[in-house]
Amino acid sequence: MDDDPEGLICVGAITGAFGVRGEARVKSFCAEPEAIAAYSPLVTRDGRSLTLKITRAVAGGFAVRLGGVATREQAEALRGVQLFAPREKLPALPDDEFYHADLIGLAVVDTGGRVLGVVQAIHNHGAGDLLEVTGPGLKGGVLLPFTRATVPTVDLASGRLIADPPAGIFPEEQA
Repeated sequence: MDDDPEGLICVGAITGAFGVRGEARVKSFCAEPEAIAAYSPLVTRDGRSLTLKITRAVAGGFAVRLGGVATREQAEALRGVQLFAPREKLPALPDDEFYHADLIGLAVVDTGGRVLGVVQAIHNHGAGDLLEVTGPGLKGGVLLPFTRATVPTVDLASGRLIADPPAGIFPEEQA
């Protein structure tokens, strides 16, 4: 999201309660899903600090114990809450890898210099990351595959990425 708290990266989300004893189900967004526990305590968007201890792997993530959460109702009330870790706790990435938070908001420019839009979100439905690009003339956004072939250059310093999109996914420039 483009409104993530300053200096924090979203590493997971609470997807609901698990069982009847106050455990929650958490989906990890980390490359190594169990690494989410190493970043504890995690922070919520509203600034709450939550310690997290994985109790077991479950379908769609992990069952966890959260500090201060003792009942199923308390865990269920946290459904949808995003969990953030300070950027400095996260591992440095190789030059060709990026945190999603760093890509959101970047201008998308084609190889000819035409501005196509802005990265609004990143989706992954199992076949790789897709950049959701929004902007003038793009109804509902365009999903651009985030591969080296379609996005040969990401320049975080200049706030843009250069795209070589497949023909037809962006409308042609109006004459």
